Amino acid sequence: MSLRIILMVAGVAIGGANLANTIANKQSEPKSPPVQVASANAAIPASRVVALQADRRGHFATDLSVNNQFVKALVDTGASVVAFSHEDALKAGIRPKPGDYVIPMQTANGIVRAAKARIPEMRVQGIVVRDVEATIMPPGALNITLLGMSFLKRLKSFEMNGNTLVLKQ
Repeated sequence: MSLRIILMVAGVAIGGANLANTIANKQSEPKSPPVQVASANAAIPASRVVALQADRRGHFATDLSVNNQFVKALVDTGASVVAFSHEDALKAGIRPKPGDYVIPMQTANGIVRAAKARIPEMRVQGIVVRDVEATIMPPGALNITLLGMSFLKRLKSFEMNGNTLVLKQ
């Protein structure tokens, strides 16, 4: 979809440039220099806009890259921070010590103690956010990682339109 938009913008820009050149060539006054047309590569990179489709339950899931490892994450605007399941944290190379689980967190199953973490870099497709606050939940407390507001609030915008969630950086 993003490539289609870039191609359409490039097509409009080229069409507009051809029209401008035709008008300039018909004028008897001194001709203006040809219109410079930006290539599709000069446009805002398509990778800075990510569109996620809702699953049949209406949830938005995506692959989240942490330490060059991919974990499945559920977008959760109700979560204050990114919350890793214990298993996903281990997969991403994040290994809190038993004594690190001191942050009280309210879950659907009651209060549990989580470990605090700072993630140097997180990626959702082409969107990159650095130095992200996160928590690591203890084993069994969370079955999927939650992509919470500590990541989302660092974006330019995020917006739901029907069954599509658009993330912009």
